[in-house]
Amino acid sequence: MVRVTEVKALESYRLWVRFHDGVEGTIDLSSLIEQGVFRKLSDPQEFAKVAVDTVTHTVAWPNGIDLCPDALYEDVKAQTKAA
Repeated sequence: MVRVTEVKALESYRLWVRFHDGVEGTIDLSSLIEQGVFRKLSDPQEFAKVAVDTVTHTVAWPNGIDLCPDALYEDVKAQTKAA
């Protein structure tokens, strides 16, 4: 099971994420910010409230939005392979 252990909000709607196995990287969410529920995160101050959910071990915000840890992990791994 993939678990997020650390997350930090970066500029331009990007996140730095670290996973349980030490894999880490940056994920660009700017393309999602104007879609559906993600519009709630368009305020940079709201976006910056990101944290690791201690129950689901994924990226989450206080307003209930969260992201699938498996998808985040695959995105970061793909970037690592491409580099």
